[in-house]
Amino acid sequence: MAPKSDSAEAIVLNFVNEQNRPLNSQNVADSLQKFNLKKASIQKALDNLADSGRISFKEYGKQKIYLARQDQFDIPNGEELNKMKEENANLQEQLQEQKKGISEVEGEIKVLQSNLTLEQMREKEAKLRMEVKEMERKLEKLCGGVTLVKPEDRKVVEQMCAEKIGQWRKRKRMFKDLWDAITENSPKDLKEFKEELGFEYDEDVGVSLPSFCDLLQNGNKRPRVR
Repeated sequence: MAPKSDSAEAIVLNFVNEQNRPLNSQNVADSLQKFNLKKASIQKALDNLADSGRISFKEYGKQKIYLARQDQFDIPNGEELNKMKEENANLQEQLQEQKKGISEVEGEIKVLQSNLTLEQMREKEAKLRMEVKEMERKLEKLCGGVTLVKPEDRKVVEQMCAEKIGQWRKRKRMFKDLWDAITENSPKDLKEFKEELGFEYDEDVGVSLPSFCDLLQNGNKRPRVR
């Protein structure tokens, strides 16, 4: 007599047949937790199904392994297996095409999402118009000869710049005198010695004292600071 469809035996039998692989009672109990079946009732159902011949089992010491009866399944012959392999290959190819199509659609969605909405475009346009007006206003001042920097502010900046350049020149000269004294009788290669000590010249970091002096001279139209 077949078990009722909602009984523990029916649930267990259906699961074992669906899995069609070796299982122990713990495997079954873990997988059927959603049915609120206790492990004891599952063990009893497995034993009853095995005793009645509806499932197969093997004993390995104290462990019982349960398996669906294989005689209930249609076993394909060689020709059927080959046909199934071909169908599987076709399905895999279709799957790859579907994945490719999904990837392309996702790419299009990302592009669409990255585009601005009409409201965002209007906001950006308004912001750009304001920036253009501000630049036009500054351009008019420049074209009209309006002084944007006060003379006293310019003088303070030039004096500070001249002072810094003077300190730069002084320290550069001090370093050269000290370096010449240290390396005068040194047998070491000066370039390697410099790298060993971690020294960097102005040229190593892309700066030049004369270029800054020229910049200051062109700015204030006065002779270069000595």
